[in-house]
Amino acid sequence: MQHKKRPPVPVIVVLLLVLLVGGYYGLQVLFDENNGGLQASGTIEAVDVSVSPEMAGKVIDVLAGEGDIVQAEAPLLHLDTSLLAAQREVAVAQIESARTALATVQYNYDVTLQNELIAQQVATAKDWRFSRPDEFNQPNWYFSREEQIPSIQAEVDAAQAALDDAQENLQTVISNLDNAEFLTAEKRLADARAAFLVADEIKVQTDFASPDSGTLVDVAYDAYKVAEDELRVAQREYNDLLNTKSTDAVLDARGLVAVAQQRYDVAYTHLVALQTSVDSPAVVNAQNALNQAQSTLAQAEANLALLDTQMTKLTVYAPADGTILTRNVEPGEFVQPGATVFALANLENLTITVYVPEDRYGEISLGQQAEVNVDSFPGETFSAQVTYIADTAEYTPRNVQTVEGRSATVYAIKLKVDDPGGKLKPGMPADVTFIR
Repeated sequence: MQHKKRPPVPVIVVLLLVLLVGGYYGLQVLFDENNGGLQASGTIEAVDVSVSPEMAGKVIDVLAGEGDIVQAEAPLLHLDTSLLAAQREVAVAQIESARTALATVQYNYDVTLQNELIAQQVATAKDWRFSRPDEFNQPNWYFSREEQIPSIQAEVDAAQAALDDAQENLQTVISNLDNAEFLTAEKRLADARAAFLVADEIKVQTDFASPDSGTLVDVAYDAYKVAEDELRVAQREYNDLLNTKSTDAVLDARGLVAVAQQRYDVAYTHLVALQTSVDSPAVVNAQNALNQAQSTLAQAEANLALLDTQMTKLTVYAPADGTILTRNVEPGEFVQPGATVFALANLENLTITVYVPEDRYGEISLGQQAEVNVDSFPGETFSAQVTYIADTAEYTPRNVQTVEGRSATVYAIKLKVDDPGGKLKPGMPADVTFIR
């Protein structure tokens, strides 16, 4: 039986199969026919840094362009400073005002404290010189002021409570009268008494007037008589509304209020007398005012420091050494914080990432040397060194959905590329040959 001779497989079909296999794995991994060295392809990379302003403002000047090599902290652009400069002048004026106020308050505090120290010395001398009340068995100086203050404070508190009770009792007594006219009569009587005291004082003064001031004396006397008549009418109206029992109740209630008020006033006066030196109310108030003035000054200084910090942010500096890849701003534009105005990359620190299949993973080690070739410089070889080997495998290509496709895994290998001449640029495709 004669077999038909199969036609040779066209070369184009073989090439197509190779391309399909390469596309299936999502990378180019070839073997050198002579020495079996591992080869892979990738792209030259560099770390890009987006340069953005921290403050919003109008761009006044741009100091760098694409392709410029800049050093770290080199100024790249200036924003308008006029608004912050005006605010800074206001802040400086506020500081001067706060300092003046603080000096005044400090002086008042010093004087107040000095006066209170003198008063304390006088009070101490008085306690030592004058005899005690007959009811006291110990001398006046027996208890220190620090011991007396809590006791007299307790008396002040008790006097305040008694005064509150007395005032409440007075209101109850008045309410129990159940006569709205009484309040009106009482108010009229109070007004009449006040007017009479004033008219009586004026009348007394006119008694010493010169003989030719007859008209003045007559007018003052007439005013006095009017006030006196009003007082009598108000007093009679008040008395008509009260019987003897009611009058006594109101008088007793008002007497209790008056005594309670006097008790509180005397107790508080003794407390203030004991609170000399730094514990006195005057010194405490002066200290509070001093603290407030110091706080105001500190706030004004903090505001100035904030404005100074913001003004330093109006100049954008290079965050690191590198080359300007892109420039996205021109003078006159208004930029917002966070907007990318420059893209910067350090072209002296280039890397390339390639992928090797799982069955060749063991041939790669950290620090291993490799050769890099790029299309832009045919025949020229660049050296590289492995700096990173992935611990976890990846499926490639990543969108494969078949079981067979998912079974193909690769590992990422990162290399640092040595480019002393500065010829390589980010984005250049490159071939890597690992040296055994």
